[in-house]
Amino acid sequence: MADTQQTPLVEMRNISIAFGGVKAVDHVSVDLMPGEVVGLLGHNGAGKSTLIKILSGAYQADEGEIFINGEKATITNPRDARKYNIETIYQTLALADNLDAASNLFLGRELVSPLGFVDDDAMEAETRKIMQRLNPNFTKFAAPVSALSGGQRQSVAIARAVYFNARILIMDEPTAALGPHETQMVSELIQQLKADGIGIFLISHDIHDVMHLCDRASVMKNGELVGTVDVSDVTDDDLLGMIILGKHPKKAA
Repeated sequence: MADTQQTPLVEMRNISIAFGGVKAVDHVSVDLMPGEVVGLLGHNGAGKSTLIKILSGAYQADEGEIFINGEKATITNPRDARKYNIETIYQTLALADNLDAASNLFLGRELVSPLGFVDDDAMEAETRKIMQRLNPNFTKFAAPVSALSGGQRQSVAIARAVYFNARILIMDEPTAALGPHETQMVSELIQQLKADGIGIFLISHDIHDVMHLCDRASVMKNGELVGTVDVSDVTDDDLLGMIILGKHPKKAA
């Protein structure tokens, strides 16, 4: 668990946003410490994805403030988010299926030789270095990512974020549709990222995932924050009660 005396990597304070007069997020405050995983839970329409899209620059809040490393941040688009070392790994992974791992890692940010040509050898060498740290069992460097397993594809998406100095990682349903072995691979990747001091917001519908992978869980319902709890202090049923009933467990209050 992260040291609570540290400055949070992220503080989102009293964030609100409305669409067509309906509050999708209503005065929500969450934070994230270095080396911590905070799960964001709630039914579809609870507001968790909207909240995190404000952090990633996809939406702009109507009200509220964002602080990164204790300093007020202005995030109006995804480019701004990247300046603050925020990277998002969407459920779709946003990978180019016909390209290999190195081409995906450097997509849009290719390395070039002194003569101005794309330097495939340098990109593969850098990809091998980052993969050796994150997933030493990864060997399919020449294969298109369409030929990779779900866990291997997650490895490529995570490597891309980490290579470009992500300190704050947003992961959307990282284990959805993965089998037990693949889920374990992603779990090990997340543990590695935590050890490197990276903070992770993990959006999930899966309570078991959150209990296994997260240090804390923030539960939303109808655009509002039900509460944030240490996962070590609650049970699966406690989280379920927060999601369905909007009820904060007494022992974690």
